[in-house]
Amino acid sequence: MTKAILASNNAHKLEEIYDILKDFNYELISMRDAGLEMDIEENGLTFESNSLIKAKAVVDALGCIAIADDSGLMVDALDGAPGIYSARYAGEPSDSNKNNEKLLDALKDVSDDKRTAKFVSVITMLFEDGETIVARGEAHGKIGYEYKGDNGFGYDPLFIDDVSGVTFAELSSKEKNERSHRAKALIILKEALEKRANK
Repeated sequence: MTKAILASNNAHKLEEIYDILKDFNYELISMRDAGLEMDIEENGLTFESNSLIKAKAVVDALGCIAIADDSGLMVDALDGAPGIYSARYAGEPSDSNKNNEKLLDALKDVSDDKRTAKFVSVITMLFEDGETIVARGEAHGKIGYEYKGDNGFGYDPLFIDDVSGVTFAELSSKEKNERSHRAKALIILKEALEKRANK
């Protein structure tokens, strides 16, 4: 199996992406398990650029295939904010409750029909020779007025999914994984790897 390093130590991300890669004979491991302890400065202006920055930092450090995910929430009434700053919307250190409270406050005078939003996930797979696969997935919905559900994290209790009509935090893990932004990005990544394998 070929080793690939995930530019993260997030166990949930590792598990989701590992499930896809194992079909293509890649063994995915976290930065920590690869012996790489580093803080990567994400100074890009888009999810795509930040995802590439993270993947490139790992390739440069270890010389092997790297995968990175950058994701966040974009709210139309806030001109796409919090966007790439989703994790630290209310400042450092990252705090989901404070982020959610800031979001609710920013939308307190926004009508129901203008509370549209989307979750975005961009996954970059960077090979040692510079070959790059970029997969972007989006999940569309709107921002509610109060927290609903307890099965999720981040903005999940406020994000009402267009398909089900309930928040991501009200969905089961299986349901969320079938329709989330990251799940959609992973489908695109899998299709790209299938094409690559069949060349």
